[in-house]
Amino acid sequence: MATTTRGKVAAASGPKEVLYAWEGRDKTGKQVRGEMRASGESVVQATLRRQGVQVSKVKKQSMARGHKITDKDIALFTRQLATMMKSGVPLLQAFDIGIKGSSNPSLARLLNDVRTDVETGSSLSQAFSKHPLYFDKLFCNLVAAGEQAGILDGLLDRIATYKEKILAIKSKIKSAMFYPIAVIVVAAIVVTVIMLFVVPEFKKVFHSFGADLPAPTLVVIAISDAFVSNWYIVFGALVGIFMGISASYKRSSAMQIAVDRIVLQAPVVGDIIRKATVARWTRTLSTMFAAGVPLVEALESVGGASGNYVYLTATRQIQTEVSTGTSLTVAMQNADVFPGMVVQMVSIGEESGQLDSMLGKVSDFYEQEVDDAVAGLSTLLEPLIMVFLGVVIGGLVVAMYLPIFKLGEVV
Repeated sequence: MATTTRGKVAAASGPKEVLYAWEGRDKTGKQVRGEMRASGESVVQATLRRQGVQVSKVKKQSMARGHKITDKDIALFTRQLATMMKSGVPLLQAFDIGIKGSSNPSLARLLNDVRTDVETGSSLSQAFSKHPLYFDKLFCNLVAAGEQAGILDGLLDRIATYKEKILAIKSKIKSAMFYPIAVIVVAAIVVTVIMLFVVPEFKKVFHSFGADLPAPTLVVIAISDAFVSNWYIVFGALVGIFMGISASYKRSSAMQIAVDRIVLQAPVVGDIIRKATVARWTRTLSTMFAAGVPLVEALESVGGASGNYVYLTATRQIQTEVSTGTSLTVAMQNADVFPGMVVQMVSIGEESGQLDSMLGKVSDFYEQEVDDAVAGLSTLLEPLIMVFLGVVIGGLVVAMYLPIFKLGEVV
C-alpha cells in the first residue's frame, strides 16, 4: 500500500526539469538561441521543432541555487520590464534581457519559467499567477487589466511605482526600528556576560574582604547567582515564549488581530505604523482603481496589501457594504479606522469623479508624514537609549565597584 502511494506521488510530481541552453535557426534561417527548462534533451528538441526551430546544439546548464527572491528583486524586474516595453522591446525579448541581466540565479529561473509559459501561449497574467509566492493577486489583476485594455506598459509602470513606494515605506519603518532593537540586543548580551562571568569573579574578591557589602551589590550578586544556576531555564523560557507567540500569530487570526491592534496603539511607534498602513492602503486602492479594476474587486486585494489585520478586517467590512450599494465614504466611516482627513478626501474624490487622484494625494501625504515621523523618532530615541544604557550598564558597574570604593575610604 505504501509503495503504491509513493508511486502515485512520484507520478503526480512528474519528472524533474533541468535548464537547457539551445542554439539553432528559425524558419527564416536566422541564428537564434535561448534557454528552456525541460525533463530531457529530447523534450527541448521536440518543443523547438514544433516552434519551427532547427536545433543545432542543446546543452545542459548547471543550476546554481541562488539567493532568495525578495520584493526588491520583483520591483526592480517590474521597472525594467515596464521601461523596455515602453521603449518598444518585444515581451519575450524583454524577458531574455531580464534573465541574462539578473545576478540572482533563482530570479533568472523564475523569469525563465514565466517566459516559457508566455511563449507556449499563456497570457502574461496567467504566467505570473502560477507563481503566487512572488506575484500576488494584486499584481496579476493589474497585469490582466493592462493586457485587456492594451496598456500593459503603462500598467507595469504603475505597478513598479507602487512597489517602489511600498518598499520605501517598509524600509523607513525598519530603519526606525533597527537602531533601538540593535541597542537592546547588545545591552542584553553585555548584561548576560556580566552576570555569568564578571559578577562571580567580583564575588570571590568580595568574600576575601570579610566585610558587609552594600545593598545594591548584594542585589546584583543574588541576581547573578540565580542567573548562573538557571541560565538554561531563562533562555529556554525566552525562546519558548518567542516561538509560542510566533506560532500562535501565524495560526490564529484572533491572535493576529490582537497583536496588530496592540501595535497600532503603542506609543510613538504605533502612530508611525498606522500612517504607513493608511499610506499602503490608499496607494493600493488608487493604483487598482486607476487601472480600471471595479471598486469591489479592488477592495479584495487592498486589505491584504495593507499588512495589518485590523485594516484587513475593516476592508472586508467596507467591501461588503460597498457591494450592497453603500458609498465608499460611508463604508470607511463605519469601519472607524481611518482618520477624518482620509474620509473627507475620499468623499471629495467620489463627488468629483477623481477618486484615484484623491487617494494618490492621500498616500503622498501620509508617506511624507511617515518620513517626518521616522526622522523625529530617531532624534527622540538617541537620548532615551543613552539614558537606558547608562541606567542598566552603569548601574551594574557602580554596584560592583561600591565595595571597592568603601574599602578605599577605610584605607
